[in-house]
Amino acid sequence: MTVEPDDLERRIEALLFAAAAPLSVEEIARRLPEGADVGGTLTALIERYAGRGVELECVAGRWRFRTAPDLSFLMTEEREEPRRLSRAALETLAIIAYHQPVTRAEIESVRGVSISKGTLDLLLEMGFVKLKGRRRTPGRPVTYATADRFMEHFGLASLYDLPGVQEMKAAGLLDLSLPAGFEVPDPSRGEGEDEDPVEDGDTPEFVQDFVEGGEDKG
Repeated sequence: MTVEPDDLERRIEALLFAAAAPLSVEEIARRLPEGADVGGTLTALIERYAGRGVELECVAGRWRFRTAPDLSFLMTEEREEPRRLSRAALETLAIIAYHQPVTRAEIESVRGVSISKGTLDLLLEMGFVKLKGRRRTPGRPVTYATADRFMEHFGLASLYDLPGVQEMKAAGLLDLSLPAGFEVPDPSRGEGEDEDPVEDGDTPEFVQDFVEGGEDKG
């Protein structure tokens, strides 16, 4: 069944407004006639909503409508005060984002100080970070990677949209002694070949934190 462009736009608008969470192109296409030009219609909707009170955006490979950034102040009275990340948490999050998948020991190596249990716990609780896998090395350390919530919060369609390392340094988030080979991750490289997926019930180990009293010396 052929669907006219205007009707297709209306259908996709309806899907995105009614959805409880952002939708991928595949999820949208499953609800439309076979062969519907989802990509072209999304591009047309971006142009149609540009400058309006709500805008269409892609985050973590999924599409959603959101309040235009310059109007976000209208919502402040109805929202809880957002939790602020400490400098240590921001540095840890930046290292994970740019060097994932990464172990706790590797994060500490980059920062030059030990990480408190609370820092990683906070990032996990806020949904910015997830347990990625377990390295096939002695001790089987857990690796960390960014989660979809990180992409949504910072409005990133993919990891390719991360600011460049120099921009992060200029913002004061990477004024660290970075190791050789530190670079923006390549989302196309797939799963790490030197690690296994995490299993239900897996938790990170923080033996050093308890020995040192759980202090983040950064």
